[in-house]
Amino acid sequence: MAKDKTPVTAAIRVLRREAVDFEAHAYDYEPRGGTRHSAACLGVDEHQVIKTLVLEDDRQQPLVVLMHGDREVSTKALARQLGVKSVRPCVPAVADRHSGYQVGGTSPFGLRKAMPIYMQEGIARLGRIYINGGKRGLLVAMDPAQLVRVLSPTLVDAATTRA
Repeated sequence: MAKDKTPVTAAIRVLRREAVDFEAHAYDYEPRGGTRHSAACLGVDEHQVIKTLVLEDDRQQPLVVLMHGDREVSTKALARQLGVKSVRPCVPAVADRHSGYQVGGTSPFGLRKAMPIYMQEGIARLGRIYINGGKRGLLVAMDPAQLVRVLSPTLVDAATTRA
């Protein structure tokens, strides 16, 4: 039997522990390539590739937002829904410290620090998603119902079209 070549990251450990049915997909990571690059490498619709973003509110409390790859987060809409004055992206070094992952390889599974997780509501209606597996150049494909089961994210409507 062939040995599984999937890298063992904190995210992969969580997925295995939680008995999530997933497929790991490696691709050639490109700095600043984003979801457009990863979707092209895997030959999938960028809308199905989910970004894991670490943001902070006006009190500098970190939070995670899961967003379609072809959309941006409206921080104003998100702040209104969360009942805070403002929300902004964390600088990469701060995001890395909170998540335990490098920006570009951030997964919502196996985060170093417990943070609230918010998910764009449309993600739950997709048939299959591709989300970071905890390492640059690694996406895992799964049914979004499994993500909801394991993470229990709060659904939000904060998407805006990418410029």
